Amino acid sequence: MRYRLSIATACLSGTLEDKLAAIAAARFSGVEIVESDLVTSSWSPARIRQECARRGLTIDAYQPLRDVEAVPPDVFTANLRRADRTFDLLEQLGTGTLLVSSSVSADAVDDDDLAAEQLHTLAHRAAERGLRIAYEPIAEGRFVRTYPQAWRIVRRAGHPALGLCLDSFHVLSQGDPAAIRAIPGDKLFHLQLADLARRHRQFPGLGTFDLPGFLGHALGTGYAGPLSLEVINDVYRQADPRHAAIDGMRSLLALQESTAKTTPAAVRERLTISSPVPAPDLGGIVFTELAVDHVSGPVVARALTALGFAHTGRHRSKPVQLWEQSGARVLLNFAAQRSVAPGTTTICALAVESADPAGSTRRAEQLLAPVLPRLRQPGEAELASIAAPDGTAVFLVNSETWLRDFEPADPPSATGTGLIGTDHLSLTDSIDDFDEAALFYRSVLGLRSGGSSDIAAPFGLIRSWAATDPAGRVRITLNTAPLRRGDWAPAIPSPQHIAFRTDDAIASARAMRALGAPILPVPANYYADLDARLDLDPSLLADLRSHSILYDRDATGAYLHFYTEMLGSRVFFAVVQRLDDYTEYGGPSTPVRMAAHRERRLLMLRDPHPSDPTHHDFSLAHLTALSLSPPELVDAAAEAGYRYVGLRLTRVTPEEPHYPLATDPALMRSTKARLAATGIEVLDIELARISPDDNPRDLQRFLDAGAELGARHVIAQLPDPDRARKIDRYAQLCEMARPLGLTVDLEFPSWTETPDLGAAVRILRGADQPNAGILIDLLHFARSGSSLADLRQLPAHWFHFAHVCDAPPAVPTTNEGLIHTARFERLFPGEGGIDVHGILGALPPGLPYALEIPRATLVAQVGGKEHARMALAATRKHLGVGVLTGAG
Repeated sequence: MRYRLSIATACLSGTLEDKLAAIAAARFSGVEIVESDLVTSSWSPARIRQECARRGLTIDAYQPLRDVEAVPPDVFTANLRRADRTFDLLEQLGTGTLLVSSSVSADAVDDDDLAAEQLHTLAHRAAERGLRIAYEPIAEGRFVRTYPQAWRIVRRAGHPALGLCLDSFHVLSQGDPAAIRAIPGDKLFHLQLADLARRHRQFPGLGTFDLPGFLGHALGTGYAGPLSLEVINDVYRQADPRHAAIDGMRSLLALQESTAKTTPAAVRERLTISSPVPAPDLGGIVFTELAVDHVSGPVVARALTALGFAHTGRHRSKPVQLWEQSGARVLLNFAAQRSVAPGTTTICALAVESADPAGSTRRAEQLLAPVLPRLRQPGEAELASIAAPDGTAVFLVNSETWLRDFEPADPPSATGTGLIGTDHLSLTDSIDDFDEAALFYRSVLGLRSGGSSDIAAPFGLIRSWAATDPAGRVRITLNTAPLRRGDWAPAIPSPQHIAFRTDDAIASARAMRALGAPILPVPANYYADLDARLDLDPSLLADLRSHSILYDRDATGAYLHFYTEMLGSRVFFAVVQRLDDYTEYGGPSTPVRMAAHRERRLLMLRDPHPSDPTHHDFSLAHLTALSLSPPELVDAAAEAGYRYVGLRLTRVTPEEPHYPLATDPALMRSTKARLAATGIEVLDIELARISPDDNPRDLQRFLDAGAELGARHVIAQLPDPDRARKIDRYAQLCEMARPLGLTVDLEFPSWTETPDLGAAVRILRGADQPNAGILIDLLHFARSGSSLADLRQLPAHWFHFAHVCDAPPAVPTTNEGLIHTARFERLFPGEGGIDVHGILGALPPGLPYALEIPRATLVAQVGGKEHARMALAATRKHLGVGVLTGAG
C-alpha cells in the first residue's frame, strides 16, 4: 500500500472544473476541495462527487471551517449551525474530513479549556454523521498558533473524531518539528505540505524548509493518510493549471524519494512504491546544441574558431555541425527553427551522460516529462531525449556512439586553447516559468539544489538558482527577473551561456586573444575595486586586468571567469577555472558582466559595420507609421533594423491619432520600457509649431518629455508671416531647449510662411543660437525650389539629421495638394522624381537618415510594422547602404 498523493484546489488557477481536470491529468489520487472553489462552481456538491469519482479522485478533505472554538456561547451556537450546514456538504461530497483552522476571530478568548470543550462538542456532532474534525494550528491564529498547543487542546478534548491537521508551512515557520513523533498516528488526521522561499509558499524542494525531516517525523507516528499539497502562490494561481499540477506531482514524488532515504524500513517501503525509479548517475554535459541560421551561424562559428574549437564533423542526414575541443563539444543546428527570430542563436538541446539512459527515460516518464520522438535514418544512433519546460531537448547518452552519425569535416586547422569540457549551462526563464524549470531539472535529472540567490543587477533584481548532480559533473543555473515584465535587459532578451572549463584561465585567455576571440571588455573600475577588497598578488591582478578576467573567492576556493560578447542576440560563451573546492558561479561579478554586455550590444546595434564607409544610422519617423503607438513604433523600429525613432508628441491635424506622452505617465513608462528593452533611441520629437497666436512657453512640458525620452532634437515649424516675431520666438524656444540638451531643427514646408531654405537660413542667422539647426526634408526641399548650391555653402553644424523620402514627379499646384502628398502619398527613395542622391550628397557626411515616408494606401494593406520594414529595405537598396545583419 502506498501513500495517497493529494492536492488542494487552492493551489491552481481556473474554475473547479479546470482544476479537477488538471489534478487528474497530473495523476493525483486525491483532492482537497476548498470552500471558495465550491462556492463559485456551477456544479452541485453531488455533481462534484461524481466528477471526482469519474476521474479517479477521492475527496480527502473539505476546508476550511474558521473561527469556531474558544468563543462566547451565543457565537458558538451560531458556529454550530454553520458547522451543521457544512456537514451537509461533506455528506454530499462524500468526504469524511473537515479541516478546522485555529481561530483568528476577535470574539475568541485565550482559554484552552473552553477551546477543548467546544471542539469536543463539534467533534461529537460530526461523529454522529460519520465525519471527523482535523484541527489545524495556523501561524496567524489569535491564540493557538503552534502544533504542541493544538495537540494539548485535542488531547484535552478527548474525542475520537477530533485529531490534528499539520501543515508544514505553519509548523516549520515556528519551530522544531521533532515533537511531532510524540503524537499518536491515529490522532494525525491530515498532512499538508508546502515549502517556503522569501516568505512565499513554494512546492516542496524549491524553498528552504527541511521537508524530508518534517515528513519523516510525521510518518514516524504511523500516519497513514494522504500526503497533500497546500501551496497558495500567486504565480501558480495564474499559471496553466495543468502545468502547475504536474509541477506539484513532481515535487511530491521527489519529496517521497528524499524522505525514503532517512525513514524506517516500513515507512520507506510505502514511500518507494510510488516514488520514481532512482536517478542514474550522471557523467557530465556531453554536448550543447545551438539553433542558428545563415546570419547567426557564421558569427558563432567564427567565435568557436577563435576559442580554439575545430569543426570536426557534419551530420549525415541533418544540417548540423560538430565543433570540438577536448571534452567540450558544441553542435550548430542550421535547421529552420520556427520559434526563433532570424539572426538569433539559442540553446535548443543539451546532452548529459547517464549511466542508464533507459532508466533516466523511465524516471522522466514517471515524473510526467514528455519523451521526445526522434526521426533517424537507418544506422544512426538511437538517442533518448526528453523535453524541458521551455522546449529544450535533453538527450541522455551513455557512450559516444552518437559521434558515428557525423562524417569528418575538412581537416581541422584550429589549435586548442586549454578547454577541457563544459562546466555549466546558464538559462533564463520568465518568473512565471522559473519554478517549473527548476523542478524539472531537480526532479527529472535528480540534481541537487544549490539554493537560490538574489543579485542587485543594473536592470533590477535577478534571481539565480543552481543545481548539480551529487558528483558535481552536471551543473545547470537558471535566472529570472522576478520584478520585471518584458525583456530581461536592454537589448539582450533572455540571455543564455555555455561555460567551458579550463585549468588555466589566464593562459586560455591569452591564447584566445591571439586568435581574435571577441572577449568581453571589463571596466578598469572593477579591478581597482577588486584590489581594494581582496589584496591580490599584483602580478595576478595585472593578468586579470589585461585579459578581462573576473575573479571571485570564498572560503572553499577561487573562481576565474571571462566571457565573449553576445553572439546572435542572446547567447555567449564563458571560460571558467575552479580552484580548490569552489562550487559557486561568481555571482558578485554578475552586475559587472551584465553592464558590459549591454554596452557592447548597444555599440553593435548602433554601428554594426564600423569599417563600412557606406553605413548610415536610420531613424523611423512617426509619420511613416502614425497608426502605431510610441511603444509599437519602437518595436517596429527594432524588428526592422533602425537605430532611432522620431516620436510625434503633438497632434498636427484634428484627424490624426494623438499620443500624449507629455501628459500620460503610463504611456511614457511603457515607451521608455520598450526603448530600454530594444536599445532603440529617440532621435527627435515633433512638432513645435509656433503660429502667431502661440507662446513658446506653452511648449515647456513638450520639451521636458523629449528630454525624459532621451531625444536629441526638436522639429520646429514657424507658420508666422511676421519675420521679427518668429525670429524672437524661435530664439526663445532654442533657449528653453538648450539646458535639456536639445537642438531645435527648423523645417520649411513650402506651404507655410517659412517656405524655403532661404527663409530658414534668415531665421537661424537672426536668432543666433548655438543649438539652432535646419532640418532638410527631401520633399520640402524639392517642392520649395531651394538651391543645392546654397545648401552646400551652409555651416555643417546646422545639420543634425535629414528626412528622407521620394515623391511623384508631378508637383501639385495647390497647397491642399502639396499637403496631401506630404502626409499621405510619399514614395520610397528611387520611386519618384526627387533628386535623392543629389540633395543628400550636399549635406555633411554621417548624418542620420530619418525615413518619413507616409503611404496611406500601402499602410492599410500591409500594416505599419511591415511598411516600416519595407521603407528601410527600399532606402538601403537605393542608397547602396550596407544591410544590417542583426547578428552579434
